[in-house]
Amino acid sequence: MHPIIFETPYFSIKAYGLFVAMGFLAGLGFALREARQQGLDPQPILDLAFYIILAAIIGARLFYVLTNPDSYLHNPLDILKVWQGGLTFFGGFILSFIAGVVYMRRHRMAVWKTFDLFAPALALGDFFGRVGCFFAGCCYGRECSYPWAVTFTDPQSLARIGAALHPTQLYSSLASLATFLLLWAWSSRKTFDGQLALLWIFFYSFFRLIIEYFRGDPRGCLVLGTFAVSQVLAAVLVVVSLIMLVVLKNKNHSS
Repeated sequence: MHPIIFETPYFSIKAYGLFVAMGFLAGLGFALREARQQGLDPQPILDLAFYIILAAIIGARLFYVLTNPDSYLHNPLDILKVWQGGLTFFGGFILSFIAGVVYMRRHRMAVWKTFDLFAPALALGDFFGRVGCFFAGCCYGRECSYPWAVTFTDPQSLARIGAALHPTQLYSSLASLATFLLLWAWSSRKTFDGQLALLWIFFYSFFRLIIEYFRGDPRGCLVLGTFAVSQVLAAVLVVVSLIMLVVLKNKNHSS
């Protein structure tokens, strides 16, 4: 694909950064729309979104650097070049979750209800972000001979050049789109606060477990020499989200 959309001697527009920005704006717009429809003040939602996205970028980059330290030992300033790719979802999720809870507690916002509002928006944003991964070539797949295999030819791509690969970025993008549509449809049927947020965590982690099998890019540190850290975290979050769904459902029925 084409990592650079537009380039001049003075500046360039990189596909990854462009699609991440599109995802942020699309997700934010959806969240603000949902807030207005629910009769909520959109300003605290807008402020919260700023801190969440900031924490997500910092956490995603730090997690990637910590699991791929060899890539930055000789060029530590490359850590700041987030527009070149190298953002790990789970790092961003963990730090943004913490930042979100702290902000909502301080401003006396309903935590689970607010997370429900953001859940479809996050899935929508990830849909665009993964398309950016596809253009940049990061998060690429293993070799395959299927008709939908993709061969990257751009020398600036982060993917392997000249080999037919699983388009794992598009697998992830389509999974996020399906999750967004499901959560959006379910939002009017939810029976307790936290349901949409936990369903988003479950579906993202479940799809991630499957897609990880087809990934061919360097996976950083391996657990037990076999499993990528992201695989382990995805498995843990699948279990935790299911447990929390049961706990919150029972708590809602008993109250």
